[in-house]
Amino acid sequence: MEPLIDRLGEGRLLLVSGVGLGVVFGCAAYHARFCLRAATAEVAGGRLGPRLAVWLVAFFSALAAVQAAILAGGLDVSAARQLATTGSLSGAIIGGLLFGCGMILARGCASRLLVLSASGNLRAIVTGLVLTLTAQASLRGSLAPLRETLAGIWTLPGGAARSLIGAGGAFAHWVAVGALIALILALVFGLRQRVRASELIAAAIVGLAIFGGWQLTFAISRASFEVIAVQSITFSGPSTDTLMALVNASSLPPGFGIGLVPGVVFGAMVTAFAKGEARVQRFGPDTPMERYLMGGVLMGFGSMLAGGCAVGAGLSGGAILATTAWVAVLCMWIGAVATELLLRARPGWPATAR
Repeated sequence: MEPLIDRLGEGRLLLVSGVGLGVVFGCAAYHARFCLRAATAEVAGGRLGPRLAVWLVAFFSALAAVQAAILAGGLDVSAARQLATTGSLSGAIIGGLLFGCGMILARGCASRLLVLSASGNLRAIVTGLVLTLTAQASLRGSLAPLRETLAGIWTLPGGAARSLIGAGGAFAHWVAVGALIALILALVFGLRQRVRASELIAAAIVGLAIFGGWQLTFAISRASFEVIAVQSITFSGPSTDTLMALVNASSLPPGFGIGLVPGVVFGAMVTAFAKGEARVQRFGPDTPMERYLMGGVLMGFGSMLAGGCAVGAGLSGGAILATTAWVAVLCMWIGAVATELLLRARPGWPATAR
């Protein structure tokens, strides 16, 4: 890494890393149709189907790769924000529930909206903008006091308390072995659900992109004299930073998150055009705008409160065994399944609410 840092500098190297991983993630996520919302909708319908298989393959490939690297001594994530800083269990619970509800209303989580936007889906573009603006308001704007109040109800100190396996990682080898076995079972399950092999491979690449984010930023931080955040793929924060930089700054500060968002868009766009699926999609009678906008608001606030989106908390945070991340993704599942069941019982909700 030292020659690359000397040639490009830390910021540009992080930017290039973000773009590269973003392209890989965008291509793989689009082809695999990776979507937590679709997986939860299957479960709510009483079916364990192909979308669940894809999500499980992505999740366990990320977990297995990250934990194997940690066990081998090639990766140290103890300085990651999800483990080192004070966390919020109340934020993970409330934010996860809100995010899960929002992604059902908007028919996609933050990452899925970004991927669909690249294929010409105007619904995803509008909802993504609402999500991003709400996230910014929740982080530094008018909604920040409410977020801070809810997050302060139940907190966890940084360090061992924020890790599912505590200090020392005595059970790390069991986690790595268990994740590998779970990955194999998820692949078998996917094949039994008639998911195409290329989609399962793409789902595994989604998980490996999460591992790539942790590994690359760790390697750069270890080789640099500057303080570099060890991080991986997430979308609510980087999308907000990218939009605000475009609106408020004459130049974009190079960084991992700034490169990630355009990389994902480019990768998904190339894949959509290659598959002949790029087309303009608008709001219609079966896709009411108010439902999408409400979903975007709930996801924007929920992701900032929970400490990440379905990818940032669910995959990136889950892969490093951050307690709050696992709680958040569990609550995303609960909120999503409950909302899906409500929509099946009341198809006109929330438009019919009084």
